[in-house]
Amino acid sequence: MDLALYDPEYGYYARADRRSGRAGDFFTSVDVGPLFGELVAVQLAEMFELLSGESRIPNPESGLDLVEAGAGNGRLSADILRAARQHHPAFYDAVRLHLVEASAAARAAQVDTLGDLRDRLESSGPGLPPSFEGVLVANELLDAMPTHQVVMREGGLREIYVAVSPQSQVRSHQSVTGLTTGDLRLTAVEGPPSTPALQDYLDRLGQTLDVGWRAEINLAAAAWVRDAARRLRRGFMILIDYGHEARELYSPTHSAGTLTSFTAHRSAGAESPRDDTPPWLQQPGEQDITSHVDFTTVRVAAEAEGLNTIAFLDQTYFLMGLIDSWSAEVLAERSRALKTLIAPGGLGSTEKVLILGKGVGRPPLKGCSFKVRAT
Repeated sequence: MDLALYDPEYGYYARADRRSGRAGDFFTSVDVGPLFGELVAVQLAEMFELLSGESRIPNPESGLDLVEAGAGNGRLSADILRAARQHHPAFYDAVRLHLVEASAAARAAQVDTLGDLRDRLESSGPGLPPSFEGVLVANELLDAMPTHQVVMREGGLREIYVAVSPQSQVRSHQSVTGLTTGDLRLTAVEGPPSTPALQDYLDRLGQTLDVGWRAEINLAAAAWVRDAARRLRRGFMILIDYGHEARELYSPTHSAGTLTSFTAHRSAGAESPRDDTPPWLQQPGEQDITSHVDFTTVRVAAEAEGLNTIAFLDQTYFLMGLIDSWSAEVLAERSRALKTLIAPGGLGSTEKVLILGKGVGRPPLKGCSFKVRAT
């Protein structure tokens, strides 16, 4: 998964500055249009006011950081800043923007995407700033972090590995290893867990997999959150992604696992346990690979580093709290986009929002004012 998505030469994300939208392979809230960024800007403006301790325009030299992790070409930050410039000038004047993106192609497109907002850009790179104070936003980042897939057998936990054999029947010029897959066949095989951390992960959660169940254990997501929490001196983190609490993720509902691939807006779905070439192994570097986020572990990892959990809720309720002050006329004008963002069964209930804070207590935020509920 790491190679197929992020290899500098052949990785799916590395070879393009944008993969989502109608012409891409999947659809995100950002692809609905600027409305999502405008609504997020409402919440960020409130957070920046809480952090600055005053409503007047702060001194730009003592501004606050807005870090977008997994920023792609910068579309979400551009939408946020355009809305801030128009409706939240104190926030706009205070912000120092940091765009964090693994893809060099996407980073190269960020300045053009920002356009006349580029003066707000403080840094752009593949890693988080060493230290920052303000707000970190990550929209659909954790689900694309490389995960371990496991399966429970009579003898205990087993891990799924990728085996390489010659004489592939699949012809392709692409490769994630520097070899041509036209001469190779990639298959999924079972073996002993690569690390005791996988069983420890489930034990800490108190989760037991029944025989035959498959699951994903994303050690990378927990490690990333811990690292981000250490770098945040004071402020907030807003993590938006699709996933569940551990009790739901590791349950009969998801007993086939959630690891899947997306091509042309179609998910391959869960593969047959007897299929030794699952969809996520086909056409490496040519499709998205993703798995659902375990928000319980993400939250616990953040709290272990001194963050407080402020809320965990569906995107529907988060956004409904942010439009509370909007007029009926404005809502009517934006109704189509708004329905796409909040519709149950779509982005509204699929996307979850985890809000964390450090050194800020548990303030009553606008994004939590409608209802705090995760379905």
